[in-house]
Amino acid sequence: MKLSKEPETPRRALIYCRVSSKKQSAEGSGLDSQEHRCREYAAERGYLVDAIFPDDVSGGGDFMKRPGMVALLAYLDAKPFENYVVIFDDLKRYARDTEFHLKLKREMAARGAERECLNFKFENTPEGKFIETVFAAHGELEREQNGRQVRQKMKARMQQGFWVFPKPVGYRYAPSKKGGKILVRDEPVASIVAEALEGYAAGRLETLTEVKRFLESRPEFPKSPNGQVTVQFVSELLTRPLYAGYYSHEAWGISWRQAQHEPLISLATYNKIQERRENGAKAPARKDLNEDFPLRGFVLCNDCHEPLTSCWSAGKRKKYPYYFCDTKGCDAYRKSIRRSDIEEKFDSVMRRLAPSSKLIDLAIAMFKDAWEQRGRQTEEVSAGLKRELALVEKQIESLVQRVMDATCATVISAYEAKIERLERQRAEFKERQQHLQPPKGSFEKLIEHSLVFLTNPHKLWASGDLAAKRTVLRLAFVERLAYCRKTGYRTPKTSFPFKVLGQIHRGEYDMVEPRGIEPLTSTMPL
Repeated sequence: MKLSKEPETPRRALIYCRVSSKKQSAEGSGLDSQEHRCREYAAERGYLVDAIFPDDVSGGGDFMKRPGMVALLAYLDAKPFENYVVIFDDLKRYARDTEFHLKLKREMAARGAERECLNFKFENTPEGKFIETVFAAHGELEREQNGRQVRQKMKARMQQGFWVFPKPVGYRYAPSKKGGKILVRDEPVASIVAEALEGYAAGRLETLTEVKRFLESRPEFPKSPNGQVTVQFVSELLTRPLYAGYYSHEAWGISWRQAQHEPLISLATYNKIQERRENGAKAPARKDLNEDFPLRGFVLCNDCHEPLTSCWSAGKRKKYPYYFCDTKGCDAYRKSIRRSDIEEKFDSVMRRLAPSSKLIDLAIAMFKDAWEQRGRQTEEVSAGLKRELALVEKQIESLVQRVMDATCATVISAYEAKIERLERQRAEFKERQQHLQPPKGSFEKLIEHSLVFLTNPHKLWASGDLAAKRTVLRLAFVERLAYCRKTGYRTPKTSFPFKVLGQIHRGEYDMVEPRGIEPLTSTMPL
């Protein structure tokens, strides 16, 4: 009797697919079409496909940086006795770097895997190995040529004033009338970023931590999964000239230049931010400020002039809020002050700041007179800026000529650094010229918000959240207030607007010198 032949066990296969970007993966069908062709190839040869390993990582570098390839090799390691066939749609999907191509070939062989490609036949012969190496080298050449072409196009766009890298927070890309894409404001995030930057420049937000809290308090602002913004992110936000409409790229030899997109802040604001970053904030932000104790860190102990701290003290039936001095050696050390005493007396201080309606009318007249006087000075200041700009441009032209004539690399580098500083100065002069134009709108409309605060600062204090209250403290006072347990608050030192109004109220009518932008002029007798 003749025995029937047992059917052969089909080979088992793994499929590897790769596209060069996540965008291709999301918008195109690259991975799906590759998988479909590889499955058809496996079916024609009777292979059973066990798993698919996709990748959407760009470039042709280290294959160990591709999650899909790492998973494939791990799968082979987990099944050492199964001689898999690994199928690729195209040799370029395998590796586009000669060194890593050969290295990946050895890794596959060490795991007993056989490679098969839809458009290339691997042969274990001297000629086959040579042809495979040539194909791999050609893929690397093509990849590097494409990369060079892309970089050249990106550099050309940057030289024309267009940002080409990932969009910063507060911007999005939109089609440009000049071709390509341009950064445009992404609201409401753009306004939040602008408010944070201007707040730090003006000192309303004194530290990185306060900027961090401000951004976290805005629901529309993008945050990490835990709902927070990192201090590192805030630091990068404050140091990006892109928000002022400027950029540079040292690696590509692109010096400081003005961008085509709309800035969120002025260059003067950006420079002020860098100055504050360099010099440091005047006062650290406290991590324990909260709605329960808005005056914590602002009110000082009258005995030692150190900031009062605060806490909730447990009683028999409930907790009670207190402020107290925690400075050892102070006569008032650990002596509690009821929160109601401190905050009610501070409420009275805020109420006394509000000037009378007649005083406000007088202040408006004074402000309007100063406004008109400054308008008359605009032409003179503009002429001065033109002279300064011409001088800077002449210096740049002279330095460029020196760079062309110089042969020492150190000297050239020094000239180029000075040219970049002068270019920033030129950009600042041009921006100041643009802002010399009188703002649109009536005088009354422009100072409306300021008058609301000056008329009744207590209203903002009483109705605002913690951030608003801290802003009121900075706008109304130039120094923190000392509190005496027996007599209450010492005489506060108010900010300039309230100080002027107070002097008028008391009849102190000293002549005020007219002040322009620059230089300072004086009509006072010596």
